[in-house]
Amino acid sequence: MPHKLSLIVPCYNEENTLSGIVERILALKSASLDIEIVIVDDCSSDRSRQVAEDLQKKYPEIKLAFHQVNQGKGAALRTGFLEATGDFVGIQDADMEYDPRDYLVMLEPVLDGRADMVFGSRYLLPDTRRVLYFWHTRMNRFLTFVSNMFTNLDITDMETCYKLFRREVIRPIAAKLRENRFGFEPEVTAYIAESGCRVWECAIHYHPRSYDEGKKIGWKDGLRALYCILHYGACNAPLPMQLLLYLFIGGSAAVANLLFFLLTTACGMPDFPAIVSAFAGAAAVNYLFCIGILFRHNARWGTAGELAAYIFAVLVMGCVDFGITTGLIFCGWPAAAGKAMASFCGFVGNFFFRRNFVFQLKK
Repeated sequence: MPHKLSLIVPCYNEENTLSGIVERILALKSASLDIEIVIVDDCSSDRSRQVAEDLQKKYPEIKLAFHQVNQGKGAALRTGFLEATGDFVGIQDADMEYDPRDYLVMLEPVLDGRADMVFGSRYLLPDTRRVLYFWHTRMNRFLTFVSNMFTNLDITDMETCYKLFRREVIRPIAAKLRENRFGFEPEVTAYIAESGCRVWECAIHYHPRSYDEGKKIGWKDGLRALYCILHYGACNAPLPMQLLLYLFIGGSAAVANLLFFLLTTACGMPDFPAIVSAFAGAAAVNYLFCIGILFRHNARWGTAGELAAYIFAVLVMGCVDFGITTGLIFCGWPAAAGKAMASFCGFVGNFFFRRNFVFQLKK
């Protein structure tokens, strides 16, 4: 019985290339490989939808899905993953930058039982290529490098379109995906690393188009990708990377703590309420940075439970903070120095309290 490969084709204003890429995909069909093409039109403003409907009438291998409003590539892929029925699921842009024949090579480690997921890397194989944008390539390599630091995967091309999954691997991940645009790439990579599945890379061919030819990704997407690397990958990052991030978070909270304290005491507030007020402000800064960057929101608890756990942690560390600060002031330390020392001593305790109790991931 032949294996079945489903390729998800997100489509937005690709009327000139959609037919051509479908023909190339269908050429992969053989006695040992069935093909399913899931075209997801993301509310194109050109004739892409009409082209897709004409192709569906011509080829029974095609399934169609349509978005009523433009949402982005990530949203189109989520729709496609839920529609796919193949043993293996891959991604194929509707333009001509990637050659579908490379999927035959990418399938080999999956069919052999060596891999659960395969990245198609544009940077593994020296080859003749079209020379295009220096900074675009540098951005891709930089984002891959940062992603690797947080996922602990040693891949060469995180931003590649070509990603091949066993269907049983991508379906549960698809239910968690949230990124609508190109943030999908670091998001799905983080979840792949978290799943513990076997990851391989294969060299692929790449024929990039220019922005004049319809390329859509830009520098804003690069910034979003960097945020997504942190937001989705940091909670499972190696401990040194988590500590480095919490140094930024804890440092920001400590600075806020000190500034709030100095401001309130300068306004004439007594030490005790000033300490409490400053700590409360710093705790709010810490919480917002924790769920925005380092830890996964609602990972162990629901929202109410998480807030209760965080408040408990704040109260415990608040007692520690207050005890150290007042104790040092009583011993003759300047108020600012005592507060700074208390903030420093709370750094390690705060990190492990939040990591192992408040925001602990479900096993």
